[in-house]
Amino acid sequence: MRFRVHHVTRYLYSRPVFLEPHIVRLRPREDPLQRLLHFDMELLPRPVGLVQGLGPEGSPLAQAWFEGLTESLEIRTRFEAQTLCTNPFDFLLADPAVASLPASYPPALRKSLSGCLEGGGGTPEVADFARAVCREAGGGTLPFLVGLAGRIYESFRVVLRHEGPPHPPEKTLALRQGSCRDLAVLFIAACRCQGLAARFVSGYQQGDADSRERPMHAWAEVFLPGGGWRGFDPTHGMAVAEGHLALTASHEPLEASPVSGTIRGNGSEARMEYRIELAVEP
Repeated sequence: MRFRVHHVTRYLYSRPVFLEPHIVRLRPREDPLQRLLHFDMELLPRPVGLVQGLGPEGSPLAQAWFEGLTESLEIRTRFEAQTLCTNPFDFLLADPAVASLPASYPPALRKSLSGCLEGGGGTPEVADFARAVCREAGGGTLPFLVGLAGRIYESFRVVLRHEGPPHPPEKTLALRQGSCRDLAVLFIAACRCQGLAARFVSGYQQGDADSRERPMHAWAEVFLPGGGWRGFDPTHGMAVAEGHLALTASHEPLEASPVSGTIRGNGSEARMEYRIELAVEP
């Protein structure tokens, strides 16, 4: 599918502030499952320096730094990208030690994935939730992942929460509701309870074809030998294919934030506005 996106993020400050260096993670990543056709980004005020690079887990980022005072920061991106995954299960889960749960990666791979396995025990409540889904799935890894995404989709209410970090997984579990990022974090925690390496993904989803304006979206990726990183979206109860476009992924959700940075200014209050226009074509 072909995604055409125009994304505007605007921060407004009640008093002039100085912008410390900011990290922007709004460029789609390029990998075997998606490709970037063109990308433009504009920052206002214009930074005195802008460096493009890759984050620690291979996702693209830009670091910008500024001079002088400003009452706003505006970030505009416009791009076209193509997703290529029509079948999310087009692989062979080659390692028997990962094909059933609890999963056990080879030592060298486990070391590389350590950040995505941290906190594997979870809280007792999350661990019990993961075990219950695992039993229903018969202990198989792929049935567990599909069943976990389906269980969260069917049993939890989706709410819109535009600001703030994801809730802890035990809070989402207790409330039986959450934003897409809350549900993704619960999915990740349940996977880690079963020994599966999982990480947080920020990006865009195809959504309602009748509406051009969309919010950003979050889901999870799980590392499966033979398939690499594969996405699962508990908000929609599905394995991720061509209807999702990833920007960035990290074992720590805050490291996948679209924009990170701080300001200096006495008594200044900030508010954020955004607009995303998204068109998707086969």
